[in-house]
Amino acid sequence: MTTKEKPTSRHTATQQKAIASQLATVTDLTPEEVQSVVTVLNPLIADAFALYTKTKNFHWHLAGSHFRDYHLLFDEQAEDILASIDVMAERVRRIGGTTIRSIKHISQLQTIQDDNDEFVPAGEMAKRLMNDNAHMAQMLRAAIEIIESHHDNATANALEELLDQAERRKWFLFEIVQGQDNAG
Repeated sequence: MTTKEKPTSRHTATQQKAIASQLATVTDLTPEEVQSVVTVLNPLIADAFALYTKTKNFHWHLAGSHFRDYHLLFDEQAEDILASIDVMAERVRRIGGTTIRSIKHISQLQTIQDDNDEFVPAGEMAKRLMNDNAHMAQMLRAAIEIIESHHDNATANALEELLDQAERRKWFLFEIVQGQDNAG
């Protein structure tokens, strides 16, 4: 093994097969369909973790005249996002796939960018979260299409509910951003 090559797991191929069989779930989907659904869902889960963290970050670091309203809204939205993670991860497991295992795994799959700015004005927070929720809605819509083509209607239906929630969050944030644009 060269210095650049690193084992992907602490287990041998034989051990990995044994672990996979222990995690296997009975499903009528083909292994290819399961893999396609898992490949679509895991990045959504990673993005939900990233969006949850960003929303809580803004909830905790909020300042300004609309503190109470935004503080409560961001907390409510974070709770919805957190709940969506379990819905998606359990769908992955229900069809026999495996899902997120670590923060590193999340960082490898996420498409929503972290936000480490020291200070973000409240209106800018709303705008960033609106854009991230719009991105999440686009990703969910695309995932639904792929998942439906792989005959997993139950997952597609669950994602439709999550899409509706993402669009609701985006709508609330859009109205905040619009109000700020019209205030000046």
